[in-house]
Amino acid sequence: METVKSKENLVGLNYPILTKTNYTAWSMKMKVFMQAHGVWEAVEPANEKDKIEEKTDKTALAAIYQGITEDMLLSIADKETSKEAWEAVKKMCLGVDRVKRARVQTLKAEFESLNMKDTESIDDFSMKLNGLVTHIRTLRENITGAYIVKKLLRAVPPKFLQITSTIEQFGDLESMTVEETVGSLKAHEERLK
Repeated sequence: METVKSKENLVGLNYPILTKTNYTAWSMKMKVFMQAHGVWEAVEPANEKDKIEEKTDKTALAAIYQGITEDMLLSIADKETSKEAWEAVKKMCLGVDRVKRARVQTLKAEFESLNMKDTESIDDFSMKLNGLVTHIRTLRENITGAYIVKKLLRAVPPKFLQITSTIEQFGDLESMTVEETVGSLKAHEERLK
């Protein structure tokens, strides 16, 4: 475990390692780790005109280096700033715009065709659905909560017909959150048991 000394106390952080399949989760964790160390501003400045301190930038670059494999490190070694390194890793993992658009379309098709199995729990299915949504949003594609709620209600098996009908008739699907919908479906699932 990597231990980093801050002014107030010792904070232990174990940096996640980027693999071929975990960019979304990796980037979210790295962002929070770098925010905790006060160096995220070097990667994504609030104001582009602000000058980033060299020490802050090097600390952010070190964090990125700790979270990637040696192969990837060698391919971004020529990047001089943490912002350049972050963007290079992002492009390698997400691809250029054309590939990104194709990936969004693939993920959206997977999202649309996803249906809950009779043996699957609401928790497992909602995690799978939310995982797809997170991947799509990482590619800068917007999916509204209302769209996810409607998909969730369409994707559950017939044993949930009574509760989905009630939610659709009496709930405001445009303002209902995914968490509220999952909660209602879980309560119904418990009653079925």
